[in-house]
Amino acid sequence: MTAHGSRPRPSLHGVSGMPARDRAYHELKFRILEGRLPPGTTLLEAEVASLLGLSRTPVREALIRLEEEGLVNVRPRHGITVKAQSLDDLSEIYEVFSTLEVKAAALLARRGLNSEESERLASLMSQMERATKRDDIAGWSQLDDAFHAELVALCGNARLQATLRQYWDQQYRARLAIVPLRQRPTQSDEEHRAIVAAIESGDPVEAARLHQRHRDRTDTAALDLLRRQASTIAGSR
Repeated sequence: MTAHGSRPRPSLHGVSGMPARDRAYHELKFRILEGRLPPGTTLLEAEVASLLGLSRTPVREALIRLEEEGLVNVRPRHGITVKAQSLDDLSEIYEVFSTLEVKAAALLARRGLNSEESERLASLMSQMERATKRDDIAGWSQLDDAFHAELVALCGNARLQATLRQYWDQQYRARLAIVPLRQRPTQSDEEHRAIVAAIESGDPVEAARLHQRHRDRTDTAALDLLRRQASTIAGSR
């Protein structure tokens, strides 16, 4: 995984120099999150080992980790299946993820921002607004991830950030799927400004209220897009 802290993007950077079990884990996770092993894909353990060019022992260890993270189902002697996610699954994931991000905003408002941190957030918000005007939704989405990850990183709670990373992985494929479907995110840009203003004023209650409203709206919109996409796919069969 690469930058964006609590919202990392999949990457194979540095994987080739890792021990075999870590290489197997990161390569498989990359393929799953990027859709190269789509939901429903079933492979025998020996097939996974052949795919990665590794022995079965490190592959087995990697599969156990991926099962613990909710990305695959492992069946002894039957191999693995890449897990699909229902809308109910994603709704539960969003509930946990958003609750923690809201908490991070409140913690950050209580902690306060120095001038350098404020400038960094202001720069990200300005970049997002420029991307919105260009209708660069994919670019905006990456900046949005960086912005929210920055809020979490600045709150100072490493455990909260680690938990968010786990739930981010579980929703990453769904987020990729809806990026081309999103409307111009003008309202999100405005909400980001309001959240940061509350944080800068040192008001944790208002920061949490505004962030919760933002997360409720965007989570609902994401689920609506996914529902619409599923209906379109089902109708075309």
